[in-house]
Amino acid sequence: MSTGMAKRSRREPKPQARRPGPFHAPFRGLGERLRGEETPPSEPAPLPLPPEPPPRAEEDLFRVAMEGVRPLPAGHQVEVPRRPPPPPRGISEEEGEVLACLADLCAGIGPFDISDTSEYIEGSAPGVDRRLVRRLRKGEFSMQAHLDLHGMTRDEARLAVERFVATARGRGLRSVLLIHGRGLNSKDQIPVLKQKLAAWLKRGRLGQSVLAFATARPCDGGAGAVYVLLRR
Repeated sequence: MSTGMAKRSRREPKPQARRPGPFHAPFRGLGERLRGEETPPSEPAPLPLPPEPPPRAEEDLFRVAMEGVRPLPAGHQVEVPRRPPPPPRGISEEEGEVLACLADLCAGIGPFDISDTSEYIEGSAPGVDRRLVRRLRKGEFSMQAHLDLHGMTRDEARLAVERFVATARGRGLRSVLLIHGRGLNSKDQIPVLKQKLAAWLKRGRLGQSVLAFATARPCDGGAGAVYVLLRR
């Protein structure tokens, strides 16, 4: 029995028969080919950039830029008009008075000693004897000329006062009368010229021509006029 089993175990297995394939298979491997075509093609490698040219000297660059340029013949040069400078910015009257005060300080001319009220104005240059101011206040000086500022605007009045004082000094006059009015016909009845006149007489060109000033007595115009004592 064992001998028969050994004989059977020594028998080799029979090979399985291979199934014959179809006679004609035109679509065999079509799926693999289609999947291979769906893969996007790889992008080509970028081309290397060209090398940068070596830096050139400024003289070489200028020579290249001016290549072909020829100077104009004599008599054909054209002068390029220059841009005009911007017009100076106008300054207000307050700024002008401040600048005039600074100019007086730089020139060694100190500010006036001012004593003002709503009805009375008075001022004197530094170093002027107070007795001289009291005499002017009392009207002890004979007025040698007068200027009436009624009806003038502020700018017209200032120009008129500057001309009047310059003319009076040129004639050698010492005491004059300026009639500025009391402002009864102005807006809010404020004596605008009176306030401006006090500022003009103590600064700038007028301040350099004036020794003292004071509100006139009632017989000479009172609060609507001012005595002015001029420098020699």
